Amino acid sequence: MSEKNGDLLLQVEDLKVSFFTPAGEVKAVGGISYQLHHGEVMGIVGESGSGKSVEAYSIMGLLQSPGRVVGGSITLSGEDVLAYDKHQMRELRGGKVSMIFQNPMTSLNPVYTVGNQIVEALTTHKKVPREEARRRGLEMLELVGINNPEKRMKQYPHELSGGMRQRIMIALALICEPDLLIADEPTTALDVTIQAQILELMKDIQKKTHMAIIFITHNLGVVADICDRVSVMYAGRIVETGTVDEIFYTPTHPYTLGLLRSMPRVDAESYERLIPIQGTPVDMLNPPEGCPFAPRCEHAMKICLNQYPPATQLGEGHMVNCWLMQKDQVLEKEA
Repeated sequence: MSEKNGDLLLQVEDLKVSFFTPAGEVKAVGGISYQLHHGEVMGIVGESGSGKSVEAYSIMGLLQSPGRVVGGSITLSGEDVLAYDKHQMRELRGGKVSMIFQNPMTSLNPVYTVGNQIVEALTTHKKVPREEARRRGLEMLELVGINNPEKRMKQYPHELSGGMRQRIMIALALICEPDLLIADEPTTALDVTIQAQILELMKDIQKKTHMAIIFITHNLGVVADICDRVSVMYAGRIVETGTVDEIFYTPTHPYTLGLLRSMPRVDAESYERLIPIQGTPVDMLNPPEGCPFAPRCEHAMKICLNQYPPATQLGEGHMVNCWLMQKDQVLEKEA
């Protein structure tokens, strides 16, 4: 893990993203805010449908219709990303910001060879000669654990396995040494040995280039290994954020506690059972008025069902949105 140097790279303020469907407005992201500094690695965790990937696509300008940013701002290196035109967005993607997509099967262009796609990325964003780009491409393929890179450069995506395509996606994202890397479940298709190698590679490149990383994952073990800070998302909102130590050793939000309880532990007794989070995720077409986790929370109070909890500061960077942190005031109101 790296130390941040204090230079602010990315600022997301009250970001709201909705999908306008025939059934109604789906509020996928309901107003999230955070900051990311140069050299910092932030993990975003939460169950499927919590808005993690949608938030990332908003930064990259890749939201597909009927999705739309309906509020808030995204500022990268002091510039308003939401105000960028198509040309500026093309310069941004791959150059300043790269993304490793969740599905390698559909993320590579099927009609171009692997080598062609890697060389194009370098010649477009770094303006290097094609021979130099090809040489650096071969080096990067070797770094991500691809055997016989000369042969792979001449192949098309459909000729490669899913794990190999995922490694090529990672190589494409890292080769231009972006300021910000967004990694959306980057190691899902890989076995644990390759996963460990890729995480080591990302950490090495991150230390050399001082790039910031947003790491989206379900794997809390990966978060503990690579991240400096963690944001826990539920139903389109960040419910708790803090350093890795704060989230793992002093978790506060009932949802964060639920995620940790449902994770296998190597130091657990052999007879310990995992405790699942009861209930079902929120219907984002009709989100509840209060805390979205209240229907599944064993500690829910009357106020939790009617009002969204304010942010409570627990430490320098440890924030949580939960009425339990203001229980005394709540009991006074209800008395």
